[in-house]
Amino acid sequence: MVGGALQIAGLLVGGIGMIGTFAVTGMPQWRVSAFIENNIIVFETIWEGLWMHCIRQANIRMQCKVYDSVLALSPDLQASRGLMCAGSVLSFLAFMVAIIGMKCMQCAQSSWQAKGYIILVAGLLFILSGAVELIPVCWVARTIIRDFYNPMVNVAQKRELGEALYLGWVSAFCLIAAGAIFCCFCRCCEKTRSYGYSTATHYPTHSQHLYRKTESSYSKSQYV
Repeated sequence: MVGGALQIAGLLVGGIGMIGTFAVTGMPQWRVSAFIENNIIVFETIWEGLWMHCIRQANIRMQCKVYDSVLALSPDLQASRGLMCAGSVLSFLAFMVAIIGMKCMQCAQSSWQAKGYIILVAGLLFILSGAVELIPVCWVARTIIRDFYNPMVNVAQKRELGEALYLGWVSAFCLIAAGAIFCCFCRCCEKTRSYGYSTATHYPTHSQHLYRKTESSYSKSQYV
């Protein structure tokens, strides 16, 4: 009962992290224009993402344009594009493996060892996808903060942390938490299984006692 609840909780948390990863990959709000010093044009907001940049005017009109070339991106955004695509694929693969593992848990014909391996692989994939997502999010955030406090950077070129970065941190945490839940579930089940085997080895069953008693009585009668 507890094991089933852990699996469902891990699958839900992993699903939230997977959907968040897809959203972060497509969102343009990675870098947001900063309004500091003489840059007081508050009716225009600039968003820069992995695939496009958008200009929003007075919360009414928004225009977006896809980047003409990958070389138009900064090095951190170029690497982030590839890493976020890899994280999305890994999170989806982990989610599907987790579903397969949960279905195998309900199948009595398959061996427990195979079931445990599938759940463990799903947990490791979730942790790996969360780690892969953390790298670009933290990298871009570090670049934004470094340029923001750099006096050599023009004020018009300074940016602030966008909503996609915060969502990326939350999604990565959900993926890592889901992986930890699945790995802990496998560990707990392995301990329970080994304890059951040791108990069955040290304590003979009632049928074994009855068989030994019958065999001894038969040998005595045969001797007489």
